[in-house]
Amino acid sequence: MATLDWFAAETAVAPAPARRARPPKAVAPPRRRAQPRRLRGGILWIALFALLLTGIVAVNVAVLRAHVAVNQLDKQQLQLQQENSTLAAQVSSAGASQRIEQIAYRFGLRPAPAADTTYIDLGRK
Repeated sequence: MATLDWFAAETAVAPAPARRARPPKAVAPPRRRAQPRRLRGGILWIALFALLLTGIVAVNVAVLRAHVAVNQLDKQQLQLQQENSTLAAQVSSAGASQRIEQIAYRFGLRPAPAADTTYIDLGRK
């Protein structure tokens, strides 16, 4: 019989100790304002962060537009410099003395001989 009681002892529950009755504590009213203030503060930080990011994006877009405008102006500057060099070459070739002599010869003009050349004194005073 002693062996049978081994298993019975495990299933038996010991009686719970008697609890002393505690006096009821004064219950403080829950703080309802603390939670919305945290929530409002979080929303405020999120809105501030979103506004900051929006400003950064706007500045980046403005810088990008300025960069595109500078690139276009650089291309235009190179084109104008090429046109100026072409025009300067045309002006220098048009003003060359040999070319002018050839055009004058076609019109029948000939250089004057040095013996026929005289100078007039205008008498500047």
